[in-house]
Amino acid sequence: MADTTALSAAPLRGAQSSLSPLLLSSPVSPLSDAAGRLAAATRTSGGAIRLAELPFLAQIDVRLDAKGAAADAVGLALDLPLPLAPNTVVRAGESVALWLGPDEWLLVGPPGSERDLEGRIREAAGDEPVSVTDVSAQRTTLLVTGPRARDLLAHGCPLDLHPRAFGAGRCAQTTLGRTQVVLVARDEPRAGFWVLVRSSFAGYLTDWLLDAATEYVGESSWPGGPW
Repeated sequence: MADTTALSAAPLRGAQSSLSPLLLSSPVSPLSDAAGRLAAATRTSGGAIRLAELPFLAQIDVRLDAKGAAADAVGLALDLPLPLAPNTVVRAGESVALWLGPDEWLLVGPPGSERDLEGRIREAAGDEPVSVTDVSAQRTTLLVTGPRARDLLAHGCPLDLHPRAFGAGRCAQTTLGRTQVVLVARDEPRAGFWVLVRSSFAGYLTDWLLDAATEYVGESSWPGGPW
């Protein structure tokens, strides 16, 4: 019988060779094709709004007993205490902890920090019961800032976004343009809002934001409409 090993291996090697550039290529953000439209809206608003994607932020979902030893240990390990007040945010350096529920938090960090955050959390928790899930690929983040940012978001968000009700350092799981989001009022000066949205809905929400922003944007900059 003829030896077919070399014959069968050759196409496989060729297939691997042809796929390798794809596997090694840089990741593409969910809104990479919308960057130009977001920049145009920012530019033509005359400073009223700024819209941009903040892609690839590390996002780690953590569930543990807020009254247990793990909560304090994780906070010390990250130098970032987990917020205990509902719908509040704690920031330390480039990392942010968002309260999502009595026993659930979302830790957000710079791109590429997922493994480090997850490892430090697991090590700090030790044998205490804890759930640590990397959800970085699940969502992308839209930055909405500028003097009219609250007005823009109010077009499609049921929350009272007045600074007295939803001021800096607040967060909430809510809807925007009928899309489920996590909304964060940043606590840095003029930092505006983060809108964390599932990647599969990011394009729709971007179109909604651009449509809602038309009253702040010169319509002449949208030949044929905003899309």
